[in-house]
Amino acid sequence: MEVLTSPDETCQSGAKLWRGDGQAVEWRIFEAPLDYPAALTMMDERVAAIAAGTAPEAVWLLEHPPLYTAGTSARPGDLLDPRFPVYPAGRGGQYTYHGPGQRVAYVMLDLTRRGRDIRCLVQGLEQWVIDTLAAHNIAGGRREGRVGVWVPRPEKGFGREDKIAAIGVRVRKWITFHGISLNIAPDLSHYDGIVPCGIADQGVTSFEDLGVLLSMAEVDSVLRARFEAIFGPTG
Repeated sequence: MEVLTSPDETCQSGAKLWRGDGQAVEWRIFEAPLDYPAALTMMDERVAAIAAGTAPEAVWLLEHPPLYTAGTSARPGDLLDPRFPVYPAGRGGQYTYHGPGQRVAYVMLDLTRRGRDIRCLVQGLEQWVIDTLAAHNIAGGRREGRVGVWVPRPEKGFGREDKIAAIGVRVRKWITFHGISLNIAPDLSHYDGIVPCGIADQGVTSFEDLGVLLSMAEVDSVLRARFEAIFGPTG
């Protein structure tokens, strides 16, 4: 799913995205880079188990080896240089990059217990990223007509902005999967092989590129706290 909308205040009222029973979301961090096809298989299995009621909701934080993914709206001409493996992702959106130094969060939540509102779910994911950036004094935000979270870069010219996070989700039987990718300190030249998310007139950035030097563990700690503020407890 691509998100091209302004935030809806009703999505933030009354903790709409919280579970009524307060059950904690499993929080797991993978220390070693995870192969992309293996991650997709694992997600499929977990989504099926959540739908069947045999496993709790989960957020998985991980990194991938360098690769490109093609969302359901990907245009062939936006793959400029397939220097890394290219995988169909099955999520919304176009081409994106994953690699070391980028924090990927796969988010598997049961929307039957969280309002059954996909629009609110995606806005919650956007706000999660925006709040995490704000905690590190980075002014990220949504942009009408553009996917992801963006940072103004006036030093690059009038109207210039760089993307710091991508968001792409799927929903199956009201269970979400895929999620977000947040650039901490990836090699930004790896984006040169694609037109990221089909947007050619803006750039990409990262914490490191913006002069904010943090370890992945430091960012993970804030990600967890900001997630809990929007979606409820983790365990």
